[in-house]
Amino acid sequence: MSARRKVAVLLSGRGSNLQALVAAAREPHCAFEVVLAASDKPEAPGIAWAAEQGIATFATPAKGRAKAEYEAEIEAALHHEGAEFIALAGYMRLLSPAFVQRWQGRVLNIHPSLLPKYKGLDTHARAIEAGDKVGGCSVHIVTEALDEGEVLGRAVVPILPGDTPEKLAARVLVAEHRLYPRLLAEYVAR
Repeated sequence: MSARRKVAVLLSGRGSNLQALVAAAREPHCAFEVVLAASDKPEAPGIAWAAEQGIATFATPAKGRAKAEYEAEIEAALHHEGAEFIALAGYMRLLSPAFVQRWQGRVLNIHPSLLPKYKGLDTHARAIEAGDKVGGCSVHIVTEALDEGEVLGRAVVPILPGDTPEKLAARVLVAEHRLYPRLLAEYVAR
């Protein structure tokens, strides 16, 4: 097998998708390795977990700072670790058009809806309120427009009677943990 592709994971929270990606990367034939976990929230549990695993981390607050300045720091960390691809995993900041252009075709995102439905936030509540029978998650290529890039794959999760956004979110998260590692591996191996 050829060399494994180097992936950086950007997150803002607990890092459960980071953990799923790292678990997949430990498999001998996985096409990628996680070389950096980066966050806009230094207190993010995912950053602490990554550090415990010996994964390089970058974490500094973005709030109140110029986006270009903050993104330059992230890019310095990405380049320092040799990242070739970026996996957004619960990263709750929009990337600037300039950043997306520099990394064009090399940034993927996991989104908790069946895109193109329910771009943005509150996806589970919106699906339940609309009376949808299914929800799920999508992996897509990041473009300058929010949740607009090519969808690489989806996982469908039934919406059950009496579901709350929290219950649906928990089931969708399980599907995310299966879908994202597989599609990321396929994409970087192209």
